[in-house]
Amino acid sequence: MPTVAPDIEVLARFGRALADPTRCRILLALRQAAAYPADLADALGISRTRLSNHLACLRDCGLVVTAPDGRRTRYELADVRLGHALDDLRTAVVAIETDRTCSEADEKGCC
Repeated sequence: MPTVAPDIEVLARFGRALADPTRCRILLALRQAAAYPADLADALGISRTRLSNHLACLRDCGLVVTAPDGRRTRYELADVRLGHALDDLRTAVVAIETDRTCSEADEKGCC
């Protein structure tokens, strides 16, 4: 169990990043390959301004970094292990959802 403040802060930043569906979509897209903001905005069907705000949040959380590419800036995951962590987290949550042990989960909103 994380008890050291930096460990808790790291997990809180990761949670903040994942709290928004658009940021999740951005992270999953960048898990596939680095991308330019205009291409990401088009692929996700959101405005460039909205995308820019989400990318700023993901940068502040330390999950994405920029890589200059001539006159353009490319975004990528800060570490390749983040892609693996996203995959692991996604498959763990899916496994839990399909293996509910509480028969009243849907009624009570638990489990």
